[in-house]
Amino acid sequence: MSAAAVPTAPPVEFNPLLPEFRLNPYPTYRRLQEEDPVHQSMIPGTWVLSRYADVMMVLRDARFGRADAERFWGERLGEGPALPVISKWMLFRDPPDHTRLRTLVTKAFTPRTIENLRPRVLEIVNELLDAAHADGGMDMMASFAYPLPVLVICEMLGVPAKDRDIFKSWSGDIARILDPILMPGAAEHGHQVMAAMSEYFHDLIAHLRKHPQENLLDAMIAAEEAGERLSEEELLANCILLFAAGHETTVNLIGNGTLALLQHPEQLAKLQKQPELLESAIEECLRYDSPVQMTGREPKEDCEIGGKRIQVGERLFTLVGAANRDPATFTDPDRFDITRTNNKHLTHLAFGHGIHFCLGAALARLEGQCAIGTLVKRQPELRLQTETLQWRDAFTLRGLQSLPVAF
Repeated sequence: MSAAAVPTAPPVEFNPLLPEFRLNPYPTYRRLQEEDPVHQSMIPGTWVLSRYADVMMVLRDARFGRADAERFWGERLGEGPALPVISKWMLFRDPPDHTRLRTLVTKAFTPRTIENLRPRVLEIVNELLDAAHADGGMDMMASFAYPLPVLVICEMLGVPAKDRDIFKSWSGDIARILDPILMPGAAEHGHQVMAAMSEYFHDLIAHLRKHPQENLLDAMIAAEEAGERLSEEELLANCILLFAAGHETTVNLIGNGTLALLQHPEQLAKLQKQPELLESAIEECLRYDSPVQMTGREPKEDCEIGGKRIQVGERLFTLVGAANRDPATFTDPDRFDITRTNNKHLTHLAFGHGIHFCLGAALARLEGQCAIGTLVKRQPELRLQTETLQWRDAFTLRGLQSLPVAF
């Protein structure tokens, strides 16, 4: 065959709807980094950044912020109950609104508050494993990874035990509307879920005002800074945000992290023999298959990134999942290594960076350590029961649909 006849690969394209991308996005990420690191997306007016240096720069640089939240989500979802809720999430606000909201909510989310949860989290972990042990195995997602963070965040918010199961379907619909490309029906379901959650938490907040308890939601109601309090609408919106963010990412950390260990049995054996590596192992789980794969920003002024001109009004998708596998930052990045030396906090970008660094990072780390640390200690014969993995149909929040394991 002549040189002219050698077939060439088609240009790399960021398309999170492709089944092979949902199964494993990392080969596409590597091609983006090598061939088109500042990629003009198939989505009009959007750019995709895959290199660690570019993603880090955008997340920490004040020249890049959130869009006018109400306009952006209005264009994306259309009018409906979800719009006034999401547009008030501190996650999608710029200073000074973001600063005020985060300062108030942080008062109810102190490091001591989180660390004090450790005994209760370990208690829930052991209860869930006790229930599964007699069966000789379980679906990790349904019986362990999902119930643990849901039970924790519901207890923190004062949600009665009898109501916790109703949140399961709600969380999946919220995850889908955060994707860069909406699946058919996602916006409609998102509005329905937000309406139901708004009604639920409106009633719960009213109940707590009359019957205060010592929980996170009560602390948010009481939080005050320089005479400022959360308005009723802000309280409701950010209560829903904390519920969604407080368990979805942790579900995926536990599921993705356990899968990584099971697919690398030498690393699992190392953790079982050296439990002091647990903290490092959780950081490597977060880096290797990040629960949050992407976040968005908009430039506040025209700028240039990687030789490409980005204009005001365009949107940047920063692929934190790709950044965490960038060979320019991490040696042999596709290798899962729980002893990796550059996994200091904030080296990977699984929790973002800058002013929007994940408020619940300490809680997610605590739950991940308790869940995975106890699991590998109590179940030394832990193993996969399937070779066919089922991933959820959301991209931004990457996680498994099921993960059958045997003990």
